[in-house]
Amino acid sequence: MTCQRCGAQTTEVAHFCQVCGLDLRSGDLARKKSFAAKPDEAVASFALISTIMPRGTGKRPQTYRIALVIGLAVALIAAIFGALPIAILVAAFTIPVVYIVYLYDVNLWEDEPVQVTVAAFLVTGALTVAFTLIWSHFRNPQVRMPSLDGGSSGGPQVGTLLLVGVLVPIIGMLIIQLGPVFLASRPKFDDLMDGLTFGVISGVAYSTFETLVLHRGALFGGAAGHQDAATWVALIFLEGFIQPLLIGTAAGVAAAEFSGLGKGYDGFTLRYARGLAEAMLAVIAYQVGGYLFSFLPTSQGLMLTLVLGVIILGILILRVRNVLHAGLMEAALEQAARSHQGVGADGELDFCAACEMPLVPGASFCNACGTAVRIGPRRSGSPAPSAAEAGYESAMTPGAVVTTAEPASSAHSAPSAQNEPEPHPSSQPTPTKRRDPEQGGQA
Repeated sequence: MTCQRCGAQTTEVAHFCQVCGLDLRSGDLARKKSFAAKPDEAVASFALISTIMPRGTGKRPQTYRIALVIGLAVALIAAIFGALPIAILVAAFTIPVVYIVYLYDVNLWEDEPVQVTVAAFLVTGALTVAFTLIWSHFRNPQVRMPSLDGGSSGGPQVGTLLLVGVLVPIIGMLIIQLGPVFLASRPKFDDLMDGLTFGVISGVAYSTFETLVLHRGALFGGAAGHQDAATWVALIFLEGFIQPLLIGTAAGVAAAEFSGLGKGYDGFTLRYARGLAEAMLAVIAYQVGGYLFSFLPTSQGLMLTLVLGVIILGILILRVRNVLHAGLMEAALEQAARSHQGVGADGELDFCAACEMPLVPGASFCNACGTAVRIGPRRSGSPAPSAAEAGYESAMTPGAVVTTAEPASSAHSAPSAQNEPEPHPSSQPTPTKRRDPEQGGQA
């Protein structure tokens, strides 16, 4: 059996291509029904563990799922019984601790786990503490987001709305991106999955330390006041689960676009600008909604903020899964291209000008998006892209022979097909042909 995507030979009983991962048993060429990190899930799925912890899904996904559930359960129980310091600390650190343990468990960065974790988590945390102390100092103390101390008083104010709902998310996301951008620009960490992971770590760190700073009064204040259990449960679930995942996945989308597809990292491109704008808009929508809902009765405001956060998080999970799926499929194509061309891990490859996927040898069209190779920028001193040149000879009609320095006796090939149409000159280079003296016409 021959793979339709990369041309690799597979066994008749194979379900997926061993080279590019194509589902051989369906017509789903984009493989949208089978997530590359977990084939029994669709790409359009809300499965959290396989989205933010893709490397651990094949071995022990239940371990991380159970750890998250235990951490949140402890935080919720502490909140129900009014032990606010315990509830806040456990809620704030459950996801970061589980995620860092996951990174060590899968040995993601081999020899540098400590340095990378410090750069992506603690440095972001330190910057977040400083930034949150500054902006919370200028915020109107009478108008606040829903907090562990109860709802807000007064009414919405434009200045506070712009500060809490717009300015803070924008500057906060820029702070979050500092660590991922620095790390992803290093050759050792320029993979799309690395960029995604750095973004998630940094976003979760921002949420964790912002929660600690904003609720520092409750941390040192001891027991809670008289609030119903549903209020505490909703708030802890919001602060300890929804918010860090929302900010983390939003930052992961932007950082993944910085790493980009193809060789090396893309850097500050339009795709990164779009990903960064998406991340900022997601956090702005969450913050603005939370601020406006804070003027409702406490329980109603918290529940509406929780619903809004779940909706935004669901959209971001779908976005992350699409980015991750594309990255895994790209890695498979790149490995196949390097293997076929024999260039090795550090050799030069040609990449599609449209989707940046690696091109297989002899390609006149990208086998990922179908774009013609010749639309790409020409190399200096070269009449056409190298991939198109490589596929030039195989694209010719039978009998058409390129003039070379070889002896004339070796230039005659099989007779031409009389009824086979000539290739259109706009679709490929026109080869130089010889006339056969016996036929008196073009070969």
